[in-house]
Amino acid sequence: MPDFDVVVLGGGNAGVYVASELARAGRSVALIEARLVGGGCPYFACMPSKSLLHSARRGETWEHAVARRDEVTGHLDDAPIVARLATAGVIVVKGRGRITRPGAVEVDGTEYEYGDLVLATGSHAVLPAVDGIDTVPCWTSEDALVCPDLPRRLVVLGGGPVGSELAQIYAAFGSQVTLLEAGDRLIGTEAPFVGELLAEALRRTGADVRAGVRAESAERTDEGLRVQLSDGGTIDADRILVATGRRPVVADLGLEKLDVETREDGRLPVDETCQVTEQVWAAGDVTGIAPYTHTASYQARIVVSNLLGRRREADYRAIPRVIYTTPSSYAVGLPPQLAQENGIDLVAAGYDLVGTARAAVEDDDRGRVELYADRSRGVLVGGAAVGLYADEWMSEVALAVRAEVPLGVLADLVHAFPTYGEAIEPPLRELAERL
Repeated sequence: MPDFDVVVLGGGNAGVYVASELARAGRSVALIEARLVGGGCPYFACMPSKSLLHSARRGETWEHAVARRDEVTGHLDDAPIVARLATAGVIVVKGRGRITRPGAVEVDGTEYEYGDLVLATGSHAVLPAVDGIDTVPCWTSEDALVCPDLPRRLVVLGGGPVGSELAQIYAAFGSQVTLLEAGDRLIGTEAPFVGELLAEALRRTGADVRAGVRAESAERTDEGLRVQLSDGGTIDADRILVATGRRPVVADLGLEKLDVETREDGRLPVDETCQVTEQVWAAGDVTGIAPYTHTASYQARIVVSNLLGRRREADYRAIPRVIYTTPSSYAVGLPPQLAQENGIDLVAAGYDLVGTARAAVEDDDRGRVELYADRSRGVLVGGAAVGLYADEWMSEVALAVRAEVPLGVLADLVHAFPTYGEAIEPPLRELAERL
């Protein structure tokens, strides 16, 4: 008999959920994590940035914002999470785990045998190919979200969700922020209006947003650092914040002992049940599928169900992609370009939030919602919005995409007045009339 029914390698959001739920179901479980169990805070590492953004919206001081952030994250103390796991019956092993053979993981010279192995090792920030970046003061997003410093001049590399959120945070609190995005717009994987409206929002906050420009090199100066740009210009700053992407943590795990090969981008291959190979499962960022905490939670639930003998398959068609700036951005399903690349006869309709009564109440009419339908099937396949609280009122679009609700039904839905949810009614009616 193995030492444990299940060994979970990695103690972030997905790993903690899998371990605790399986233990509550009566399985013997060990969770192995070398760093902070829970990923660094009670709500698994997403909360620090959201806390700072909330403080920025409220106009709080930086000192107050940092104090709130540290309170929310429990000062990065994993003891309460470890205690809850122990109460559930999970054995927590602190240390770096490595697969030594099929059915066994070693930590500091001790082997732990398992019946099933769950890989939930997460991801790490990737430094871009910028000459000299390792010689100048440089943060990853993890560094920025635990440090109390407020740089006077900050260069943010990367105009994706993380870069956009952090650029707004530091600009709101008085840093001179320059955001560099190598692509032609922010959030290049979404509909064009998303990046355009977010860039406008960041500029209103005080950030200098430059799309189509990348950092070529960085060097120390007497007063900080200097970044050489691809357009021939330079930027003087005190620190660089890297938000150019992440890669799954798979190095030195001993995957070769299981004959598991990662994909070219480093992610673990998983099937529809989140299984990697026989008796090996994976959940969270290590799979490279929609790198959000809610995706990790979803995959963790899939893994638990299958390990408990209740077959369940993952469906990623309606995973929300959210950016918590002010205004926030919410996208779900297929963006228009990807839908067309997949051969879908796409019909799109949009509406500006200026037309809603709620915008007048909030005194903020900047925003837009777009919905995308499959003409042949008469259902939504995607949607996107930028606007106040879009992360809240767009959830029904995710349900419509996931459940394939007929457009005729959606167009007949009545929303409360005055709400931003009303903004999806005009595009829904337009799509229903055009199909």
